[in-house]
Amino acid sequence: MQLNTASWAHRAGALVIDWIASIFATGLFVPVYGDDAPTWSGFAVLGVFVLESALFTATAGGSFGQLAARLRVVRVDGDPRPLALLVALARQILVAAVIPPLVFRPDGRGLHDMAAKSATVPLEEYRRLTGRATA
Repeated sequence: MQLNTASWAHRAGALVIDWIASIFATGLFVPVYGDDAPTWSGFAVLGVFVLESALFTATAGGSFGQLAARLRVVRVDGDPRPLALLVALARQILVAAVIPPLVFRPDGRGLHDMAAKSATVPLEEYRRLTGRATA
């Protein structure tokens, strides 16, 4: 199946939204910046990012940032359901490792997507794939 994957700029925008949301969410419980911030606060932000994006991907079809940027994560086998929670979690751990998203195929799918058998697509492509296309 040929998929129209999202552009790298679009994905980067979604990642920035996710990261900012993760900083704010972590900051509700732990100082993230400044002299009061513990040395591990950056890892707390990363943990919140991984959990948030995995939970949203498994329940809503994309992370908070991806949903806001009108992107969706789809299964490449054509199944319209969101990824399973453990698959979404493994995918996000690979994203957090940084290198897998930077190693990608010509169709734009990174190692994290290949491992999860997924692809990140624009909302219009998602609607086409799920039969929810608008006129």
